[in-house]
This record gives sequence, structure tokens and C-alpha cells, in this order.
Amino acid sequence: MQSWSDNALPTVPGAGPPLRLYDTADRQIRPVTPGATAKMYVCGITPYDATHLGHAATYLAFDLVNRVWRDAGHDVHYVQNVTDVDDPLFERAARDGIDWRDLGSSEIDLFREDMSALRVLPPRQYIGAIESVEEVVEVVQKLLASGAAYIVDDAEHPDIYFRTDATEQFGYESGYDRATMEKFFAERGGDPDRPGKRDTIDALLWRAERPGEPSWQAPFGAGRPGWHIECAAIALNRIGTEFDVQGGGSDLIYPHHEYSAAHAEAITGTRRFARHYVHAGLIGLDGEKMSKSKGNLVLVSKLRRSGVDPAAIRLGLLAGHYRQDRMWTDAVLDQAQARLARWREAVSLASGPSATDTVARLRQHLADDLDTPKALVAVDNWAEQAIAYGGTDTAAPALVRTAVDGLLGIAL
Repeated sequence: MQSWSDNALPTVPGAGPPLRLYDTADRQIRPVTPGATAKMYVCGITPYDATHLGHAATYLAFDLVNRVWRDAGHDVHYVQNVTDVDDPLFERAARDGIDWRDLGSSEIDLFREDMSALRVLPPRQYIGAIESVEEVVEVVQKLLASGAAYIVDDAEHPDIYFRTDATEQFGYESGYDRATMEKFFAERGGDPDRPGKRDTIDALLWRAERPGEPSWQAPFGAGRPGWHIECAAIALNRIGTEFDVQGGGSDLIYPHHEYSAAHAEAITGTRRFARHYVHAGLIGLDGEKMSKSKGNLVLVSKLRRSGVDPAAIRLGLLAGHYRQDRMWTDAVLDQAQARLARWREAVSLASGPSATDTVARLRQHLADDLDTPKALVAVDNWAEQAIAYGGTDTAAPALVRTAVDGLLGIAL
């Protein structure tokens, strides 16, 4: 699948401290220690609706990880999937009277446009579920052969499920107790009441063919992939296990990331699918959770069409810490637009105060679990001094412009 266009990444003079990130599994901030090539997998969209600010906030967080790594001299192997075959896509297409393939294609195109406008660095590999079906079939075969998966006793719909007890460490990633798992499993795409399952929270690996649904041939019967196995297969075949970061929104902690990790660990025998599990907070609107059911999604494309500078959208989302659930309001956007105008005014000056310490603080804050609120304040302080008092360093405005571009992804 085609990714979106890349943005030139400027070289920022100097170097910063190593990146530290909060790991969901270990419940603490600790160093990320990639080799020469840093490896990251981030779960992508199910393309049945346009990119909203919750999506954008997640991909901006991992864009910062990408930028900090590149600034440190790492090559970055970034993989992202697209769940372009799934129930929500079929349901929306049926509601709107269009082919699900056409709906998926149009929404993927719009997502690419939004990511490019927000200056999110593209993944090296952008992989759809459809194009990875053969990989999923191979993985499911291995799980069946090892006894980690089973076929339900249902002649009409012989679906295949993963045994939750197939790995001893199941549950380490989320840390949730059984009651919480059951709650989220039911709320987030699980099927606890499916007859024939050995455990109510066993996860679907392969959905047997149903009338009116797309399906692919497999040795164990025609059907289509489950959600979690898709990401496990795509990651395993491109960056292996024990890669540096698996990322996504906090609503993916369980069941999605717990099961995708367990699937891969059951096949490979490794202790951890990823070295770090990193999750971004959710975005609300005016005091309420933002959701499709509430009809209160703020779409990136709609903001862009209304004339909002994508750099202001990016700044508004970076004003809050990536791990915190936070609200999007008119005030957040107004503050972001004002901040963007101040920064652009400051870097347009012929000279300003020295920016060496400012760039060092910017790097330091980003390396400390992507502390963007403090990083933005560091740039604010320089901009305010430059506008109010000027300075004699003719190289400072260009240095700030380069650092803000390279590290924060904001074009001034």
C-alpha cells in the first residue's frame, strides 16, 4: 500500500539526551535503547470515517518519537497497518449504500492527505490487512499446529480462536484484572457470548466465511482475519519481535495490544513482543468524550477546509502531554494560532537572543517522555524575548526555525 509523501527533515546542530518513554507494561518511564536502526510499529486506522483529532494526536506522538530518534542519528524502520477489512467498514458502507472497498480507499486517501498536511513523517512500510492475508493464514496455521489456537465446534461457522492461556505471561502488557478484561473485551470488538469458545475472552483469529462478507481461501477454510492477528503478522514479518516500540491510542491497550503481543509470543516463544508499549491519551471535545456515537468528532480535514493552518492543529494537540486524556476547545485552537503567530514573528527577525540553550531545553524535554508542554514553553520564552528585547545573534532565528521544524514538525 502506498504511504504518504515524506517531508524533508532538517539537521539540527548538536545532540540531545537519549529518549525515555513510559512503558505501559512496566508502569514506569524508562530508557528506550534502540540499535543503529530503531524499530517501531504503530496501529493504523480502520478506514470507515475521516481522520479525527484523536487519530491525529496519536500519530503526532509517534511522529515525535520518530523525529527524536532521527535527531539522535538512528535509522528508523517504522511500520503502520491499515485495517481495510473489518466489520465497522462493512457496516458504514452498507449504511451509505457504497462498496466497502470504495469507502476504504477514499478514507485512506483522505488520511494520507491529513497526515501529510500535519507533517507526520510517513512509515517506511504502510500495510493493509487485505495485502497481508497470506501472512495471517501462515501465522494462524502455526498457532493451530502448536495448540495455541482451536476451531470452534460449529459446522456452519468454524471460526478459529486464540487460547488466552497459550502464553504464561498473558496480561502483562495491560496489567488489567479479569473483570476489567471482560469489560473491555465486550466493549472493544470482542465476542464473549460466542458459543463454542473455551473462554469468553478468547480472541478471534479467523472468521469463517459468511454470506455477503469478503473471504479468502485458507487450508483451514475460507474466511478473513481477526483484528489482533493482523498486526501480529504484519509486525513479525517486517520487524520481528522485541522491537523497540509498539504504539497506539490508550484504548488499544486491551484487548488489541495484549492479544497481538500474545499471538506473536505464542509463535516465537519470546517473552515480550515489544520492548516498550507506548500509548497516547484520548481527545475529548468541550468536556465530553469525542466519539462517533456522540457525533462530536472534530475532523482534521474539516478544520483544514475551514482555513485552519495545519501547523496550528499540530501545536494545539502538542500543547497537552501525549499520555493525558485532554479536551479540544475553541480556546485550545485560539491559543495555538496565537502561539504560531508569535513564533513566526520571532523567527522572521534579523537577529535575536542566543538560541543554543533553547534548542538544548527543547531536546531535553522531548527526550523526557515527550514532554511537549515544557518543550513549547522553551520556544515561547525565546520568542517572547526576541520580540520584546531583540538580540545580537543573527543565527538564532534560523536555528530556532530549524529546531522547531526538525524536532516538533512545525514549519515556521
